[in-house]
Amino acid sequence: MNPDPVDPYLILVPPLTPQHPASSMRIRYLASSPWDHRVDLLALLVFQQEVEGSDGLDAEIMELDRRLDGLVRRAVEEGDFRGREEERLDFFLPGDGPRRAVVLGGGDADEADGELLRRLAGRAVRAAESRRLTGVTFVIPGPERLTDGLTEDRAVQAAAEGLGLAAWDFRELKATPEDLGAAPPPLVEEGWIHLSGDQSTDLGPDAVAAAGAVVAGQNLARDLQWRPGNVATPEHLAGVARQLAADHGLVVRILGPAEMEEEGMGALLSVAKGSDEEPRLIVLEYRGGSEDEAPLALVGKGLTFDAGGISIKPAKGMEDMKYDMSGGAAVLGAMKTLAMLELPVNVVGVVPSSENLLNGSANKPGDVVRSRAGKTVEIINTDAEGRLILCDALSWVVDHHSPRAVVDCATLTGSCVIALGHHAAAVMGTDETLVEELRAAGDRAGERCWPLPLWKAYRKQLESPVADLKNVGGRPAGSITAGWFLAEFVEDTPWAHLDIAGTAYGTEELPYQRKGGFGFPTRLLVEWVRSRAERSAS
Repeated sequence: MNPDPVDPYLILVPPLTPQHPASSMRIRYLASSPWDHRVDLLALLVFQQEVEGSDGLDAEIMELDRRLDGLVRRAVEEGDFRGREEERLDFFLPGDGPRRAVVLGGGDADEADGELLRRLAGRAVRAAESRRLTGVTFVIPGPERLTDGLTEDRAVQAAAEGLGLAAWDFRELKATPEDLGAAPPPLVEEGWIHLSGDQSTDLGPDAVAAAGAVVAGQNLARDLQWRPGNVATPEHLAGVARQLAADHGLVVRILGPAEMEEEGMGALLSVAKGSDEEPRLIVLEYRGGSEDEAPLALVGKGLTFDAGGISIKPAKGMEDMKYDMSGGAAVLGAMKTLAMLELPVNVVGVVPSSENLLNGSANKPGDVVRSRAGKTVEIINTDAEGRLILCDALSWVVDHHSPRAVVDCATLTGSCVIALGHHAAAVMGTDETLVEELRAAGDRAGERCWPLPLWKAYRKQLESPVADLKNVGGRPAGSITAGWFLAEFVEDTPWAHLDIAGTAYGTEELPYQRKGGFGFPTRLLVEWVRSRAERSAS
């Protein structure tokens, strides 16, 4: 008997057993002197003001200069190093301590916030990678050299996040070294954080542990983003959720097509009709608060591949449409982090997941579908499918969990990229306090968002002559009308929407990122939940 034919275009990878284990850095806090610690690379910072003479050099830089017989000062005096961001000096070191040192330009000291430390720690990892080194110690300048409001523990956490995020690399689908006959460049596997002057010995280990939880969640999101559409299917995401539940004591519930039919999720099911892959509604609950406390809800778009449906996308760049599940990946990553942090709060994460392809059953422009909330939707463009799967998920979580607030995140509109580029997500919602909370959380976490208005005038663009609303409102204010569409399905629950189309993935990566999926907005979601938990506890 002939064996079953094998599709040569299908990469058969067991969903949760990649060829390479996930890359991760072991990060620790170093309370003792970095000069007594044997490590491949010691990374130190110098700000522009220190070079210009107004602030003087940090004690650790002075010690490096002493050990190198004045070479650091000579580089400064000769004008070879001015402390600007992107500048760097490399040295070999004598003795039994660090083998090498790198001095990184820190830029303007007045901007030395958590995000700058995150970026500089990422540069330290990149410096180690360029020398094929596997361990790095990153020294944070004393707190007097950082911006006001950046506490010692927050500084340590941000720097540790930068190390762990920068060390991640997606290699799980590549051939093993045995197959290649040569080993790939080594990963930076060991990282230490030291605060100059060791002001926060007590706080340091806890801050590093918190960073480790954030890194684990965001790197999970990145793994999911990078997996191709033939691996990261809706059922694959459901399998990841089941594994998270088993690993971290979460409660998991997975709805398939039959359960969705019972729930009346006609909008979500209509998108899935064009694909052979069954849709999933993935629900994870973290119960860290009291039993009678209403949860916070995180909802993430899990469109595992988006060809646009009948309104098909151009071929160029379509391979990046595996990233259309980035919102769902961030929610799964955030749920992992929240469980690891053991925050005293209840949170439910919901990921509606399907593909958007085209066959004889796929949605057609002009079709009318009925959502779970009972509202009918005229489909003008089948490529505006994300709001169709989200609207049923929003309706479901509001009815089943009565959350205190709902935040959804989705790679929803190209209009958002035109408006804000790749430096910030758009945020809009029905509750101004919630919108401001998210904006502030994004600033602290280094994943910024900026408000767009949900004025009633924009709602008119969604009016349909045959249904309760259209799924698109035309090109003007496309991000806002998409937000208005979602607002129709949350009733009176405080709700906000993050449009992450320009920030979830890309090529203009920061030093702690790599080209491709960034895991955005995992840190923002975690920071928002943490701030809510802290406020409730106070």
